[in-house]
Amino acid sequence: MKNFIFISPTFPKTYYQFPLRWKRNGGTSLCIGEDNYDSFSDQVKESMDAYYQVSSLENYDEVYRGVAWFAHKYGKIDWLESNNEYWLNQDAKLRTDFNITTGVKSDEVSKFRYKSIMKQYYQKAGCKTARFQLVSTLEKALAFVKQVSFPIIVKPDDGMGANATWKIHNQEELEQFFIQPPQHPYIMEEFLEGYIESFDGIVDQNNNIIFQTSHVFPTPIMNIVHNQSECFYYNVRTIPQDLLELGEKVIHAFDVKGRFFHTEYFRLTKDKEGLGKKGDLIGLEVNMRPPGGFTTDMMNFAHQCDVYDIYAKMAMNTSTPFINKTPYYCVYAGRRNSLNYKKSVGEIINQYQEHICMYDTMPEVIATALANAFFIAIFSDKQQMDDFVHDVFAKGEIA
Repeated sequence: MKNFIFISPTFPKTYYQFPLRWKRNGGTSLCIGEDNYDSFSDQVKESMDAYYQVSSLENYDEVYRGVAWFAHKYGKIDWLESNNEYWLNQDAKLRTDFNITTGVKSDEVSKFRYKSIMKQYYQKAGCKTARFQLVSTLEKALAFVKQVSFPIIVKPDDGMGANATWKIHNQEELEQFFIQPPQHPYIMEEFLEGYIESFDGIVDQNNNIIFQTSHVFPTPIMNIVHNQSECFYYNVRTIPQDLLELGEKVIHAFDVKGRFFHTEYFRLTKDKEGLGKKGDLIGLEVNMRPPGGFTTDMMNFAHQCDVYDIYAKMAMNTSTPFINKTPYYCVYAGRRNSLNYKKSVGEIINQYQEHICMYDTMPEVIATALANAFFIAIFSDKQQMDDFVHDVFAKGEIA
């Protein structure tokens, strides 16, 4: 493995570390993006052997020409990736068009994109999923509601996060939804009461898990987006055994190879008739890329490791399984600009300076889900972590 093309190396801004680790492991690091090279920091420039600027990554012809230029100058492309959900289809098409023999191709990407197809693989692994139907007519929707009862969730079959997702509480809202039905495929699912646990990690090119971790999302992203509330999630020190066993089966059912993975499950907090009992795990959806935002950095902080390097070595077939150790909980606490907080950023940093790993603002394009400014911090004790989150979110008097 020699020539590595990384798409969009500055979003999120720590992703330049993917091409950097490839380069440090002896490969040729080639990057394609929209930003002007002169705007890059020395760190980002160091990560690249060459850079090809396009006016828009949305323009496939431009990106195609960038890949073609690299292939002409450096020879066969061995690996192409963005590790970004938004570019998953385009990455697959580029691999297909350039006959890149590693990674997901166009004919297999649907199982990683369509929620209705994902359910088949969860079920293949013996994991229950929320009952659903593809949106078609009001009559069929009413029949579905008779089976599962209100509320129901309606969302794009092919979509990311909680974009264009509705919680429908009654027949009046359902009828209102069908006045202007969506133009693209949507699914409706039964509503589940619970919180999300993820099983995340990296698989090698033979579908062997070489790194694994888990995060807890106490508030569903859908609620955060709809209510524009604060975002809080954390990396656990010990993966629950039932999640570990089920998560491994799901990864093998999908037969994912040479990738990061992020798989989500509802942990039921209330019995759901016809589906499961309180405490059961119900498969939600998968993203075959790293969890969003700065979660790769959270993995490094929690495990005291370097997932960028683990990934690079995996892609170059020089990896060995990471010996799992998790000395810390790592927590993400995102604040909203619209809210007034009791403690200033400076006060939080002074109080918790030995624990805080990052403080930064979030790009607008993902701030809807992850809030506007965030702290990432580590704690060996969960109660300390909970106290930190309380202090970060404590409200002050409204001016």
